[in-house]
Parts: sequence; structure tokens; C-alpha cells
Amino acid sequence: MNTLEDLLAKNKIWAEKIEQEKPGFFSSLAQQQAPHYLWIGCSDSRVPANQLVDLLPGEMFVHRNIANVVMLDDLNCLSVIQFSIEVLKVKHIIVCGHYGCGGVKAAFEDKPMGMIDRWLASIKEVHQKNKQEIDACENDEEKLKILCEKNVKAQVEHVCKTEFVQKAWQQGNDLSIHGWIYNVEDGRLKDLLMSTNAYLYKRLSS
Repeated sequence: MNTLEDLLAKNKIWAEKIEQEKPGFFSSLAQQQAPHYLWIGCSDSRVPANQLVDLLPGEMFVHRNIANVVMLDDLNCLSVIQFSIEVLKVKHIIVCGHYGCGGVKAAFEDKPMGMIDRWLASIKEVHQKNKQEIDACENDEEKLKILCEKNVKAQVEHVCKTEFVQKAWQQGNDLSIHGWIYNVEDGRLKDLLMSTNAYLYKRLSS
């Protein structure tokens, strides 16, 4: 197990390597951040946003929580969405879940877990809404896989409903929302093919 001193030493090596490969990178980065993407993902330590898509610091704005949940009364997440749209002017918001998500599994098993139960309530609602399709799966592994995907899609819908996304679309901003899922077992991302922009959202809602 790495000690805190090990982590600091690794940071020094990493910073020196970046600066060697891209002279002036950090001094330039310190002046501003101008990412094109907001990533809303799971806090799981196996799912590091920037590394999965091979982006450097400054290229992606990131918000992570247990099971990549977007609740319309979560001031933390809403503040991130507002800042990314209105200040950073991101063009894409990516909601990314992952297979084998512990939060989704806890919601699926529906066992009392204390304070976290309130956080998982929205995933339990997703489960109930799609129960017939999920129950039709052959085993629990497949059921969890489907629920992980359904959860991402539900959170994309929640992002679309936020006042900040709606306002951006009403103002004609070129903003798209996407749903992806990550497979920890092979390191690959999968597009769940539900990308939405102002035009598509208006068509689907009408």
C-alpha cells in the first residue's frame, strides 16, 4: 500500500514528466480552464474520468458521486451543471455509469444501509419502473447490468430537465447530453445511444 509520502513523490514525477513533454503546460493551465466536456460519473476508484478518455488536466470538468446520480434537489450537482454551462461553456455533458456499480447493486438488493438509502432511492425508482424488463433477465448479473444502463439513461433525463440545460437550449446553445457506461473488466466505454440536444429533446417531448 502506498504511503502519503509515496503519493507526493509520484506527484512530483508526474508533474515533471508533463512539463518535460509539454513545456509551460502548468503555467498556461493556471491562467484558465476551458474544457468542452462535463463528466458526471461514479465515485468508484476504478473509474477515473480523465484517464478513461486520455485527457489532460483542464480538458474535462468532472463531478462524481455514488452511482452517478443526478437529483434535481442536489445543490452540489446542480451547481456543477450551472457552472459548466454558464461559465465554462461546455458543449457536451456525459453521464457515465459502470457495470458492477456498488450503488446500483445496493439499490437492487434493497437491503437497509442507513443514510445511503435516501441517496439510492432514485435508483430504486428506476428499478421499479423497469422491473418487468429486468426480471426477464436470466440471472442477477444480467439484471444488474441492465439496471446500471437504465440508471444512466434515467440520470441523462434528469440532466435534461435541469433549469440550466433548459435555459441553454432555449437560448440556442450548442449543448448535447450523452449517456455512456464503462466496463471495468476490459476498460472500454460504451455509448448507450441516447445523445440528446435541444432539437431532439423538443421532438421527443412533443
